[in-house]
Amino acid sequence: MRILVHDYAGHPFQAELSSELARRGHDVTHSYCAAYVSGKGKLDDPGSPVEFEAIGRGEVVDKLAFRKRIVQELRFGVQLARQVRRRRPEVVMVANTPVPSMVLLAAYLRLRRIPLVLWHQDVQGIAIQSFAGAKLGRAFRLVAGVVGRGERWVARRSAAVVVIAESFVDVHRRWGTADRTTVIPNWAPLDEIVPTDRDNAWARQQGIAWKPSLVYSGTLGLKHNPALLVGLARQVRDAGVPVHLTVVSEGPALDVLRAEAERLDVPITLLPFQPYERLPEVLGSGDVLVVLLDASAGAFSVPSKTLSYLCAGRPVLGLMPAENLAATLVAEVDGCVLPPVDGALPEAGRWVASVLTDGVRREELGRRARALAEREFALDGCATRFEEILGRAVGVPVVRQFHRVPGETGADRKELHPVSASFVGAARTATNLDLDIRDDSPLTEIRTG
Repeated sequence: MRILVHDYAGHPFQAELSSELARRGHDVTHSYCAAYVSGKGKLDDPGSPVEFEAIGRGEVVDKLAFRKRIVQELRFGVQLARQVRRRRPEVVMVANTPVPSMVLLAAYLRLRRIPLVLWHQDVQGIAIQSFAGAKLGRAFRLVAGVVGRGERWVARRSAAVVVIAESFVDVHRRWGTADRTTVIPNWAPLDEIVPTDRDNAWARQQGIAWKPSLVYSGTLGLKHNPALLVGLARQVRDAGVPVHLTVVSEGPALDVLRAEAERLDVPITLLPFQPYERLPEVLGSGDVLVVLLDASAGAFSVPSKTLSYLCAGRPVLGLMPAENLAATLVAEVDGCVLPPVDGALPEAGRWVASVLTDGVRREELGRRARALAEREFALDGCATRFEEILGRAVGVPVVRQFHRVPGETGADRKELHPVSASFVGAARTATNLDLDIRDDSPLTEIRTG
């Protein structure tokens, strides 16, 4: 199959999936938004069979300038359509993509009769409405409703939907798309994010190798309350443990952290996103790794940083809603899960202090975290399920190929990776309506052919 995978954020495990699909013989292009600031995965590996292509280069996505952001996201949707026109995939899968961009892309794919698979990482309409209801005005809530309708429209026009938790299925029942929905939980790359020594080169470079350390690494956006990180560190210090706080992120939240750390007299190191190959050292430098997720996110957002933390083999503290899937994973490895509110900080601080002062317990919590990751994050099974979903979307049955060693019985056959059968009738009849998405065309021009 010719597959285009677009992961707007450029996360590690989506890139890992694309690489695995390419190793199985598929022609895979993996694209992402270069303008979106976040921790990126392994997107520049010259030895990978995937062709990685960044789009949306230029101005940085401004998450707080709403009108400007909408325009940017519409323009990005046109760029995605242009990429489809260049690459000519048989199927397109999108993840973490803004709804305006997805609506434009879905409309273009429908005209071109190219199936779309929606990898639904976050129910954006519900998340925005929840946040708007708590913090913003009526006008923004109305816009959030429009976003929700656009998201539903995309789902209804998708050949298949992959969701990351059972909580999403009820939403798709209401949308009438549950019959095409499959649950595949997220994972993190086990071979890329591995446990490292606490005293590693990166920690020494930052001067934190010998200090009790709290680490947060990842985006700090609308679903987070960054001041909680500093308040947590203050509680630990008040418990008699001189902890140091390190935050690896970018954006306006860093100004909040800097001011709050000065106010509460908390030692803090603020760093931009680090190269992906150094992520194991970044996470390894923490005695305890912290996850933040605002209560409004509920069950419809699973922070991928939690999965990376588990791979790193460190104790995890989650200030997050208890119903979130990530909270379930943290609790399973005897981490600490508390509500993301100021009132939970004293208990959180006591838990962190107890872990920092008990080396045996700290190592055991780290072993449990890594063991869960190794048990749950195996790539092969996930890749096979995605391969089958993509194959069904385009009418390509995924068949199992076997080889037989002379003298073996049928039961002894060795199973190889599944590969795609030849696609019967690969030629597609072009539609007589086509968006003009030539690189030099006006963004709104439509032509008939």
